[in-house]
Amino acid sequence: MSDIGPTAGGLSRGEPPRNKTAGVEALGDKGRSVRVRLLAIALLPTLVVLPIFLVIAALNWSQRFDNLLITKINGDLTIAHQYLSRILESSGQELQAFGQSARFAETSNSGNDAALLSLLDDERAAQGLDFLYLVDITGKVLASPRFSDARGLTDWPVVEDALSGQARQQIDLFRPDQLHALSPDLAERARVALVPTKAAAPTERTEEGRGMIVHSAAPVSIGARPGALVSGVLLNRNLDFIDTINELVYPKASLPEGSQGTATLFLDDVRVSTNVRLFQNQRALGTRVSQVVRDAVLGQGNVWLDRAFVVNDWYVSAYEPITDSFGQRIGMLYVGFLDAPFSMAKKRAFLTLAGGLAAVVLVTIPIFLRWARQIFNPLENVLRTITRVEMGDLGARTGTGPLPDEIGRVAHQMDLLLDQIEEHDRDLHRRIEERTRELRIANQQLEATTKQLIVSEKLAAVGEIAAGIAHEINNPIAVIQGNLDVIRNELGKLDLEVSDEFRLIDEQIHSIFVIVNKLLQFTRPDEYADTNEAYHVAEVIRSSMPLVQHLLNKVSIRLDLHIETNTVITINRTEIQQVLINLFVNAIHAMPDGGTLRVAAVDESQEGHSGVKISVSDNGKGMNAQTLARIFDPFFTTKQGEGSGLGLSISRKIIRRYGGTINASSTPGKGACFVIWLPAEKA
Repeated sequence: MSDIGPTAGGLSRGEPPRNKTAGVEALGDKGRSVRVRLLAIALLPTLVVLPIFLVIAALNWSQRFDNLLITKINGDLTIAHQYLSRILESSGQELQAFGQSARFAETSNSGNDAALLSLLDDERAAQGLDFLYLVDITGKVLASPRFSDARGLTDWPVVEDALSGQARQQIDLFRPDQLHALSPDLAERARVALVPTKAAAPTERTEEGRGMIVHSAAPVSIGARPGALVSGVLLNRNLDFIDTINELVYPKASLPEGSQGTATLFLDDVRVSTNVRLFQNQRALGTRVSQVVRDAVLGQGNVWLDRAFVVNDWYVSAYEPITDSFGQRIGMLYVGFLDAPFSMAKKRAFLTLAGGLAAVVLVTIPIFLRWARQIFNPLENVLRTITRVEMGDLGARTGTGPLPDEIGRVAHQMDLLLDQIEEHDRDLHRRIEERTRELRIANQQLEATTKQLIVSEKLAAVGEIAAGIAHEINNPIAVIQGNLDVIRNELGKLDLEVSDEFRLIDEQIHSIFVIVNKLLQFTRPDEYADTNEAYHVAEVIRSSMPLVQHLLNKVSIRLDLHIETNTVITINRTEIQQVLINLFVNAIHAMPDGGTLRVAAVDESQEGHSGVKISVSDNGKGMNAQTLARIFDPFFTTKQGEGSGLGLSISRKIIRRYGGTINASSTPGKGACFVIWLPAEKA
C-alpha cells in the first residue's frame, strides 16, 4: 500500500497499467492475512482460552472433591475406633466391678467351689461373655465354669498385669487349641473357610481357625492371696458387634442414594466379621483384603485412607491395624462406603461442564464470525479497490454505502475521495488539452512542464486520500490494541498460558499498522492525540471496581470503600482506570489467602492547589525497603515469570502527565498503601 499515491496519481487515461500481477498477489496475501488474523482474534478466546480454563477448574474441583471424601472416611474410621475402644474399656470396667463386689468376695472366701462356679457362670451370661475364669498368683486356674484344661491360657500380658494388680484389656489372638480348651463350641464358631479373593496375597490356607478375643483381666483378692478374673468375647462371626459399628458410622441418610456403608473386622487379612456382601444375602466372611492394603497396614503399620477394591467393587476405604497385648499387628479394623455414586456424580458434573462449554461455543462462534465478517469484508473491498486504482482503473469503487462502523466509514470516504480524484482528473485532462493546443507549437518544453504540473496536482489529491484512509483505519486498530491490553491485564497469570497467542495477535496488529504506515506519513500526528474530559473522581473509582470484582471473589477479599469527595478532574478516563486497576490487581495479588482491600478518596490541597487524594491499601505481605525503593523502576517486578515490571512505571508517567503525584509506603507483613494526588478542575 506504500505505492498507492504515486501509482494512482501518476496514471493518465490510456496509460498501460503497471505491475498488475504484483497488485493481485498483494491483494490475495493481504486479504488472507486480515481474514485469518481477525478470525484468530475472534475464535481463540472461545476455542482455546476458555477450554483450558475450564479444564484447570474441573481438575481442581475434582481434587477438592476427593479430599472431602478422604476427610469423611477418616472421620468414619475415628468413630469405629472409638466404639472399639469403648467396648474394650466397658469390658474391663464391668469385670473389675464384679471382682470388687461383695457378692464375689463372700463367695470366693466361703470355700464353696460349686457356689463360686455358679456365680462365675451367672456373671458370664449376664455380661454376654464367652468365657470367665479365676486364677491365683501362680497362674493356676481356681474356678472355671466353661473348661477344665487351663494349659497355656494364663501366659498372657493381660493376665500377668492383672496378677500384678493392674486391670487391663486388649484384643488378643487365640490359637485353635486354646479356643478348644476354652470350649469346643468356641473353636467351631471361630473357624472361617477362606474364599478365593481377587487381588489378595497368594496363600495355600483353606481356612482360618484362630480367634480374635476381647481379652480382659482384673485383679481380685482370694482370701489373703492376690488373683485375677479373666474374661473374653469372641469377635469371629460376631455380627451384632460389626453391625453396631456400621449403624453408628453410617446411620440412615448419611450417604447419598446408591451408596452403601460397610464395616469389617480382619484377623490378619481375612474377614472374620463383616457386613460386606459376597452375594445379595451372604456376608463376605472368609474373603481377604487386597495385597496392596495388607502390605501397607499389616506390613508397615500405616493407616489406609484411599479408594480400595473390596471383594467385588471399589469403595472409599479406611483401614487401621489392630495390635494384641504382645504389641504384634494381628488384624485390621475397616470402614468404607461404595465409591460408584460419587464417581458417577463427578462424571455427571464433568459432562454438564462439557455440555455447557459446547453450548457456549455453538452460540458464540456464529456471533463472532458474523462480527469478524463485518470487519474483513469491507476491508477486503477497500484493498481490492486500491489495487484496481494501482492498476489504473480510476473508476473503481468499494460500493459500500455509509455504515455506522469505522471501517464502513473509511470505505465510503474513500469512494468519495476517488470521485473527487476522477472528477479532478477529468477537469485536469480538459485543461491540459486546452493548454497543450495553445503551447504545442510555441514550446515543447512548456508541454513537458505542463505534464509535470499534472503529476504534481494528482499527487496532492492522492495525499488527501492517504490522510483520510490512514486516519479512519487507525481508529479501529487502536480500539483493537486497547482492548487487547485490557484483556491481558485482566487475565493476570493466565496471560502466561496464552502468551504465544497474544504475541501472534500483537504481531498481526503490528502488520496492519505496517500496511497503513506510509499512509500515516501523509497525516498530521497531532490529529491522533488523546483528548481529556472532566470527570468526577468518585464515578471513575466506582466504575473501575466491577472490572476486578471476579478477582476479589476468587480469594474472598473484602472491599472497604470510602469516597468522601465530589471533586472534578480533567483526565483521560481510560488511562486513570488503567492506573486504578493496576493498583487493585497488585493489592489482590499481595493477599492470596484473603484480606481487606481499602480504597478511599478525599479532598486535599497541596502547595496551594486544590485536588483529590486517592489511597489504595491492603493488609497483605507488604514489601521491604529495598523493594519499595525500586517498585516504580521500569521492568522491576517481584512476580518472577508473571509480570513485565511496567505497570507501576507506566502508572507514574500517566499521573505525572496530569500534574499529579503517586507514592507508596509499606511494612513487611502488614501490607502496602499507594497514594495518588491529582489537581482539581479549575472553575
